[in-house]
Amino acid sequence: MHGPAALGASTDTYHNRDHCCAFNSFRFLIKGGLAGAAVYVAYDQGLLGSGSEGAEALRKAQETLPPAIQEWTDYLGWELPPAPKFEFSISKSWNKGVHTVMSALSVAPTRACEYTVEGWKYMKDLVK
Repeated sequence: MHGPAALGASTDTYHNRDHCCAFNSFRFLIKGGLAGAAVYVAYDQGLLGSGSEGAEALRKAQETLPPAIQEWTDYLGWELPPAPKFEFSISKSWNKGVHTVMSALSVAPTRACEYTVEGWKYMKDLVK
């Protein structure tokens, strides 16, 4: 026995490709709409702007989200543990990372020359 009957599925359901394609198209549209909405909200809130705009958006979210979550948990009757407090600046960490990368790139040509000279010297010593 081969095909859907071997798996215990009905051949009518298995061969109903129109329903499957329509459902997949609908799922694709829903996922695309949600992704587009997420990008729009991120842009609207300033998350895709400069570092200071992103830091301001993060500060707003840290002030706004806990009361909203508390309201929903009270409404649903759930009890959540308190959120941890972070004293961590994403913008400072991001800026430090950018500074480190740019610093490494700025000395890369000089280091490459130094390593090349050392490599040639090592090769000459091996040939002697």
